[in-house]
Amino acid sequence: MTRTVSPQTRRSPDDADRRLVRAWLYVVAFIVFALVLVGGATRLTESGLSITEWKPIHGIVPPLSIAEWQEEFDLYRRIPQYQEINQGMSLEAFQTIYWWEWAHRVLARFVGIVFAVPLAIFWITGRLPAGLKPKLLGILALGALQGAIGWWMVASGLSVRTDVSQYRLAVHLTTACLIFSATIWVARGLAPHTEEDAPSEHSVHAAGLIVLLSLAQIYLGGLVAGLNAGLTFNTWPLMDGRIVPDGLFVMQPAWRNLFENVMTVQFVHRMSAYLLLAVVLVHWIAATRQAPGTTHARRAGVLFALVMVQAAIGVTTLLLAVPIGWALLHQGGALVVLAFAVAHARGLKGPYRTRAA
Repeated sequence: MTRTVSPQTRRSPDDADRRLVRAWLYVVAFIVFALVLVGGATRLTESGLSITEWKPIHGIVPPLSIAEWQEEFDLYRRIPQYQEINQGMSLEAFQTIYWWEWAHRVLARFVGIVFAVPLAIFWITGRLPAGLKPKLLGILALGALQGAIGWWMVASGLSVRTDVSQYRLAVHLTTACLIFSATIWVARGLAPHTEEDAPSEHSVHAAGLIVLLSLAQIYLGGLVAGLNAGLTFNTWPLMDGRIVPDGLFVMQPAWRNLFENVMTVQFVHRMSAYLLLAVVLVHWIAATRQAPGTTHARRAGVLFALVMVQAAIGVTTLLLAVPIGWALLHQGGALVVLAFAVAHARGLKGPYRTRAA
């Protein structure tokens, strides 16, 4: 008996290509997610300066003998972090921090291969939807730039400082999140969309604002991490016994406080979190009133729930003085919020179209 396939259930080769490309991009996004978490662990364990040279190709091979380990350790003992903080560290202890940084660098190379090789294959075989190539090349270029930013960050802690610059750390983290966001955006654009209209034109703009606020909050979190600001003022909701503590702008010029004053950086991170939570709440309420029961309204509610959970994790991490497990959970939560915010914003752009956007 011959089975009849209706036009509605029949899929074109283009649909199959889009599903394949979308799956590949989600794999890339997952690896970037893991890479950011490993980078966070590297920071929390003070491991980022354990490899003092940038060897993009040769660096993938770790030390294989005691002599090679000793050579790496000797290089580390030349920098201020060892001389001022880790004086007397054993080779075994050095190996522990070395493996964290090595894993971070190898994972970064791995995600580059996972992105570049399939991209070339899809391009050559004509599987990429029209209009997608410039976007994917842009992500690839951003990934290459991120490698240079990573070394630029590490170099800041090899001569004078005992750790990396918080400015460069925040840029490195934010660039990784831009790559993550762009990958999610393109992948979500290749997925079927609901036929429901966005609640309003303003809801589309609000969703975009939420993405920008999420990225800004992550940047501020990078500054907090770079200054170890989470290890101070471990109370909530008060900070140093007040809603608005004294000493926020004691440095001159005043702008330096936003990047170098531990109290100010943590305070701004707190206030930015409240702002993000408020905007997401208003967005959810507005979407529910303008388009009750729709997919967009439900997703706005899920986004609010994710931000609430992330805020609770952040407060717990602060109160516990940043134990590594909670700190990584907080960093992972930020990426989950960002990913959902990006997917939600992309979904509001409209139904699935032939041309990827």
